[in-house]
Amino acid sequence: MAARSIGSLTIAFGLVSIPVKLFSATDASKAISFNMLHKACGSRLKQQYLCLKEEIPVAREDIVKGYEFAKDQYVIFTPDELKALEEAGTHTADITEFVPVESVDPVYYDKAYYLAPDKGGAKPYALLAKALAESDRCAVGRWAARGKQYIVMIRPVDGGLVMQQLLYADEVRSIREIEIPPTEVKDAELKLAQQLIDQQASDTFDPSAYKDDVRTRIEAAIQKKVEGQQITLAEEPQAGAQVIDLMEALRASLSKQASAPSKARAAKADDATAPAVERKPAKRAARVAEATPVRKIAKR
Repeated sequence: MAARSIGSLTIAFGLVSIPVKLFSATDASKAISFNMLHKACGSRLKQQYLCLKEEIPVAREDIVKGYEFAKDQYVIFTPDELKALEEAGTHTADITEFVPVESVDPVYYDKAYYLAPDKGGAKPYALLAKALAESDRCAVGRWAARGKQYIVMIRPVDGGLVMQQLLYADEVRSIREIEIPPTEVKDAELKLAQQLIDQQASDTFDPSAYKDDVRTRIEAAIQKKVEGQQITLAEEPQAGAQVIDLMEALRASLSKQASAPSKARAAKADDATAPAVERKPAKRAARVAEATPVRKIAKR
């Protein structure tokens, strides 16, 4: 199904204006969410706001917004006052500068949108996308929407453009706030670590190679519950012993990575040449399965 535009805006820099359509780059609907229910009857619950002083529920029409400027001291703002403080939406992303893409630390990345050319914008859109790609730069500017002002970065990707909301400087903590003790790294350790990195290196990042195993497991459990089946919870695996010798850990990792491809090829060759035989279930595996403790969740 074709993506649906969620809005439109104009990219402006100098005397150039590019009308574009806005598309969400992420899909929040993929996340699994659970509802809060009453344990006794299984009905949905609704939230209520309680007055901490009088300990009574407060209706929505009796709620006002306030800012806590000191402990338990608030200044109250009316809806009209809050509306007046909002940034007026301009439907324009005003570009202020072009910077190298690598100069923007990904820690500043926030929500992303895909941009597509709107009516009359195909030519300048393609020109900007190609110019940014060939110069290895991105456009940085400001965009006002939903009563707020955002820093945005427009960068080229696969012949198109992505508009990335950026966090403000005071919204990102410095790594200097955490304690990282100075530690000496030996040349031999560094060499082994680099060899391990080289063994597992890839030229590109392929996100499709990673699957959300937790979501798959939850979806399977939900389906079993819907079908009225019981589900079992496996015991948590015990944590492995901590490796103290860093050099030995690096050597073992290198050895494991080196043997993995050869074992896979050998197994594939064995499967191709071995005659088809009927395999019987292993008795030992059955005894182990019977002895393995599991906790069952009773069906309601």
